[in-house]
Amino acid sequence: MNILIAIDLQKDFTTGVLGNAECDAAAAKAAERIKAYRTENPDTPVVFTLDTHTENYIETQEGRNLPIVHCVRGTEGWQLDERIAAVKAEGDITVEKPSFGSADLPVVISKLVWRDKIEEIEEIEFIGVCTDICVISNAMIVKSVFPEVPIKINAKCCAGVTPESHENALSAMAACQMKIERNEV
Repeated sequence: MNILIAIDLQKDFTTGVLGNAECDAAAAKAAERIKAYRTENPDTPVVFTLDTHTENYIETQEGRNLPIVHCVRGTEGWQLDERIAAVKAEGDITVEKPSFGSADLPVVISKLVWRDKIEEIEEIEFIGVCTDICVISNAMIVKSVFPEVPIKINAKCCAGVTPESHENALSAMAACQMKIERNEV
């Protein structure tokens, strides 16, 4: 079983208040990758995370450090980017997370394994934004719970706050024994 995890491909990160050209381009490539994944793994759902904040975001630690209101549950910016929403399928799994990383992600992966009676996860692939904040946070959490499962970061389907911070995050994940795939969409 291969698992694809799409991190925070939401409007506020692609074309919205925290968006940039790199994240917008990564969302287009991520939509292509999701389509290809469905062909390769027709019986396995895609796992989507949603950065999810509440109206009091500015009062939180994150809000005090990043005082740009974004991804408030129910707002337009909280929604998946249109290209991603178009390839999301019934049966896919959505995980809302109030912070950079989700402790629920390993539980969701375990439930997929139990549900499908899979003896081995062959690979867990990450795509999404922002490489340097939420992708790296979630990849590290998953790697810590599944240390023997190969973790792949599809670099073409990821983007960071800046191109430099994207590359720094990829280097950090490579140092933690994750495979950085630079050629695959």
